[in-house]
Amino acid sequence: MEEIQSRTNEKMKYRLANAMKECMRRSPVEKITVREIAEECGTTRQTFYRNFQDKYDLINWYFDKILQESFEHMGEGRTVYEGLVNKFHYIEDEKLFFRAAFKNDAQNSLREHDFHLILKFYTERIEGKTGRKMSDHLRFLLEMYCQGSIYMTVQWVLGKTKGTPEQMAGALVDAMPSELEEVFRRLELI
Repeated sequence: MEEIQSRTNEKMKYRLANAMKECMRRSPVEKITVREIAEECGTTRQTFYRNFQDKYDLINWYFDKILQESFEHMGEGRTVYEGLVNKFHYIEDEKLFFRAAFKNDAQNSLREHDFHLILKFYTERIEGKTGRKMSDHLRFLLEMYCQGSIYMTVQWVLGKTKGTPEQMAGALVDAMPSELEEVFRRLELI
């Protein structure tokens, strides 16, 4: 019974997220009301509030869902470049939502969340292939690279950096510190 209720709640959350996306096509996030989201969804404000605290809570929930999915797409690539291309294509498909989420970054720590996900993704790849824990020095380089990667991704999402998903992926691979690049090449991740 709980599982059925959980799936029903999840479906409603996705319906509300889709309604929010429709509202975002017409208005900036700051001007969208819960009433508009509920009307677009064909539900009530009470239903909205049973699922989310406010519109930013909805944005954060959906951002987390699509970010997790973008990392799943990234994992489909054999190399870092292929994985980044997959991730950027996925982000491009959901750019409206990513843009709104990163613009409202003061409400939460989306960049920090993205940082931890991408650091974990690369750490698992490296440690999985080597069968041992990374050195502190390599972890430092990886953390620095991930922070820069996230910054440039946000710049791209916000339209401050131009390029196709392939160009962005290539630029991020080119920006990798040489010692980290050497490890990725040795492990056949580049």
